[in-house]
Amino acid sequence: MTATVTVGEFSRLTHLSVKTLHHYHEIGLLAPVSVDASSGYRRYGTDQVDTALLIRRLRLLRMPLADVRAVVEASDGPAREETLRAHLERMERELAQTREVVTSLRELLTPGRPVIDVQYRFIPPFRAYGVSGHVARDDIGPWCGYAFGKLNTVGAGIHATAGATYSDEFFTEDAGRVVAFLPVAPDQAPADGVELVDLPGGYFAVAVHAGPMTDFDCTYGALGSHVAEYCEVAPGPIRELYPIGPGDVPDPADYLTEVCWPIQRIPVLKG
Repeated sequence: MTATVTVGEFSRLTHLSVKTLHHYHEIGLLAPVSVDASSGYRRYGTDQVDTALLIRRLRLLRMPLADVRAVVEASDGPAREETLRAHLERMERELAQTREVVTSLRELLTPGRPVIDVQYRFIPPFRAYGVSGHVARDDIGPWCGYAFGKLNTVGAGIHATAGATYSDEFFTEDAGRVVAFLPVAPDQAPADGVELVDLPGGYFAVAVHAGPMTDFDCTYGALGSHVAEYCEVAPGPIRELYPIGPGDVPDPADYLTEVCWPIQRIPVLKG
């Protein structure tokens, strides 16, 4: 089943900012399925998520837009693979770290990708130590290192799963409010350098991302598509929980991240 979503929601599904999506529409690279004649509002289909993720991955590899278009519009495998091969050879000479993105791209192009396992969960309200900031997407890695470093320092001895909330603007504008948090007891005393924040309870659709963050946007795309097709989206930021993160294990292949998408209620799915 395919649903249509607003450009803002499609931005959250694909990690492409609204500005970028508008540009891709203007140049004919990724057009919405409909544009309201009076308001100009764009809507995208969830069946466009994979194409958007493919474009995003190619642009992460700094592939020129003309080559991206050739890959997206290629009607046969060999033509697509030839364009990819030429660019990947150039990138491998420049940056060794692009190999992870290359692997992710090839997996994205592989047919028969597994269906995401989505669970529904009610998370009660809770209090947490928090570190907040207006963070650019490109700076999220260093910022999280700083924020969770502070939380780990003041939260020594607290056994709880840390996480973070991400505002809509973080996705749609490539920068927005992020709150890193570590749950604490309701009567927890304040600590220097962190806030005491109260996170509201609510229903969430939850998917687990296993391994490094190279393919993290694929989990977002699959979970967001599921929510758009089967659930009613609730207002509020997306949450990420980090049962196993960089501070727990040395190998990114062992990371476990839970993406929690706010929904109005648990849907009744008919089999």
